[in-house]
Amino acid sequence: MVDVPRIAAGLVLSTVIGAVAYRRQSLDRSGWLGAIITGTLTFGFGGWTWGCVLIVFFVTSSALSHFRQAQKQRIAGEKFEKGGRRDLWQALANGGAGAALALLYGLTGEPVMLLAAYVGVMATVTADTWATEIGVLSPHPPRLITSGRVVPPGTSGGVTLYGIGASAGGAILIGAAALALAAAERGVWLPLLLPAALVGGLAGSLFDSLLGATVQAMYLSPTGETEKRASREGRVFPLVRGWRWMNNDMVNFLSSLAGGVVAAGVYAWTSG
Repeated sequence: MVDVPRIAAGLVLSTVIGAVAYRRQSLDRSGWLGAIITGTLTFGFGGWTWGCVLIVFFVTSSALSHFRQAQKQRIAGEKFEKGGRRDLWQALANGGAGAALALLYGLTGEPVMLLAAYVGVMATVTADTWATEIGVLSPHPPRLITSGRVVPPGTSGGVTLYGIGASAGGAILIGAAALALAAAERGVWLPLLLPAALVGGLAGSLFDSLLGATVQAMYLSPTGETEKRASREGRVFPLVRGWRWMNNDMVNFLSSLAGGVVAAGVYAWTSG
């Protein structure tokens, strides 16, 4: 069912939140547009539970991106494809799958399995963002998920106990938020959303690391391996491994889908 007032409310709210994020330099102009698109669809077709879960992800992730930002930039800033300001493609990579699920949810009678999948998607992008923002500050170097080899901080596919712990915390937060919000909005208690979020979020985050260690496009800069295709001056870096089209945004999008599938499976298994 199409709820026009709710869609309008989602448009207004996502525009305002995007404007605040733009002013705080968490989004660039294209990222603001991405926030409006994903926020309007998520609020408009999913409802307040869906929209508020999206806000929880966005607010906590934006806050963490500014936490000890200068230190993180010194440690691994040259390895990351993009900076702290999210652009359109980052917004769609993190929120696009959720927005598509919200649209499907609103048009198909609001089945709870799609809510579980959405929680898994948002748990994954939250877990992955928290792992990146906190894991890079680990006092111990990361190890490559495929081999256990020690790698420099910020290396795609590298994992730390700090990062895994942060992933679990982010996933649990999303599950708890969805549980509380659904109870408040719908008057239904869905405790299985919590394990679905935890398992889905961790699985999706680890899948992100696996893609980063195997097929994500990585380039060789003067300072070492990096996600960036070129320097600030426009110098193109040679590809050293991975597929050219598999950039960080694509990795995030695919891992969010994987987390959603796992969460839906966990929910179906535990409720059956």
